[in-house]
Amino acid sequence: MDKILVIGAAGQLGLELTHALTDQFGGDQVIATDLKAIASSQFANCRFEVLDVMDKDALGTLVKREQVTQIYHLAAVLSATGEKTPLFAWQLNMDSLLNVLELAKEYALDKIYWPSSIAVFGPGTPKINTPQFCEKNPNTVYGISKLAGEGWCTYYFEKYGVDVRSLRYPGLIGYKSLPGGGTTDYAVDIYHKAIANQPFTCFLSEGTYLPMMYMPEAIKATLDLMNAPRETVKIRSSYNLAGISFSPKEIFESIKKQVPSFEIKYQPDFRQSIADSWPHSIDDSHARADWGWKPFYELDGMTQDILKHLPSFFPPQP
Repeated sequence: MDKILVIGAAGQLGLELTHALTDQFGGDQVIATDLKAIASSQFANCRFEVLDVMDKDALGTLVKREQVTQIYHLAAVLSATGEKTPLFAWQLNMDSLLNVLELAKEYALDKIYWPSSIAVFGPGTPKINTPQFCEKNPNTVYGISKLAGEGWCTYYFEKYGVDVRSLRYPGLIGYKSLPGGGTTDYAVDIYHKAIANQPFTCFLSEGTYLPMMYMPEAIKATLDLMNAPRETVKIRSSYNLAGISFSPKEIFESIKKQVPSFEIKYQPDFRQSIADSWPHSIDDSHARADWGWKPFYELDGMTQDILKHLPSFFPPQP
């Protein structure tokens, strides 16, 4: 029977993915972990333990004691936050991945999931329908660490047979957690401002197109990849993944259809140069061909769904 360990379970992706894994495997078979004990309140439907993924011995003890068969390693320092503390971001992002890969090799774990990002691309990458295989010259420590991580995942698969699987996520948009320090997080925060009837100041210019994905799609894509037969997973670095692409102006206009009084102004900051180095849209034809990926949300549908559900998770303050 599978035993699932989720590292970094309290993050934006981790929270929703952990609940989806609990639905699939049952609460007794899922262990959510995070660095902060206060996160335990978010995981009433499964076990929770405090874990520092940088502590390899503690991680190994947990894996051995609980007879873990699969690890979802989600802990990371994201793009904008990483530029403020680049050496720490590199250390955490790389050492934690290597800790997980080494344990997967040592204990012959069934599967490992590790997320990559569109941050692996850079100024020399084709911007439109960015292909799976192309030049990658990231200019953030987050992107550099993700590109290096893709190489390590491929290495551990080819050298040691570790069944590690990965997706290059675009910007992820959800309503069940707060923004986590990414360059694309304006597209999360903007909805919080809309339901609070507050104007929104965007740190990107109005015409900045970026690939995005609604969280339910990201969760489905992750589970689809992890549930796919081993022989159908042909790319062991990380799969391109696409949802929808839009600009701050377009998401603003989508929200105004539901909240006519909503206002926005644009004050680009250091995150603009990060966004300018990333693709405008993604070619995910390999994911579609290999394991049947297909997105199912468009912008207005996502906006309607978020504005419907967000107030129950984060009620507007008076």
